[in-house]
Amino acid sequence: MDRGQGHRGNSENSYITPVNITFAIINAAVFFILSFTGDTQDGLFMYQYGAMYPQAVLDGEWYRLVTSGFLHFSLEHLFNNMLLLVCLGSYLEKEFGRIKYIIFYLAAGVLSSTASMFYMLYSGDTAISAGASGIVFAMIGALLYLIIRNKGRFENLTIRRFLIMIILSLYFGFTSVGGNVDNAAHVGGLCSGFLLGILMYRKKKMHYH
Repeated sequence: MDRGQGHRGNSENSYITPVNITFAIINAAVFFILSFTGDTQDGLFMYQYGAMYPQAVLDGEWYRLVTSGFLHFSLEHLFNNMLLLVCLGSYLEKEFGRIKYIIFYLAAGVLSSTASMFYMLYSGDTAISAGASGIVFAMIGALLYLIIRNKGRFENLTIRRFLIMIILSLYFGFTSVGGNVDNAAHVGGLCSGFLLGILMYRKKKMHYH
């Protein structure tokens, strides 16, 4: 697969990579377990199991910046995030390697949740927040950097298609009815993912004989 001049990508274009699939399975398992024990659309119930709430984090419950990324309010919420996670995360796992991808995933969760927390504190509109969408947007940000770094194309991803996806994703988030979308986590994830991409990506050199 073409990844820019002087590069050869992986011969396989599989979306099934072990670490990424494991994260997806964990997300799904947590949702179904909680669905059998209570109401995942009840904010207080989700709070008890690690959803992010700014004051709780400031009171020392920092683990919520991680655990909130593994919680989902509904099956639709879970499905939408996992579909993108499986499709996008596989590119990064194959490029970064398993250990670096685990670090990326967890760091993206913390940074996107932190962005959400600070925006809530700034705006005064606090709410219980959960979901992997901040991590998904971090994947988008990292892949955007990889595409730019490889002169507009990374494997089968092109800069034009990717920018359209980013614009549409942000647009639907900001124009959603009901105001239940955590846009601060999305923007924070997008920016943090781009920065993490800069820190973690090392373009492979080709040796010619």
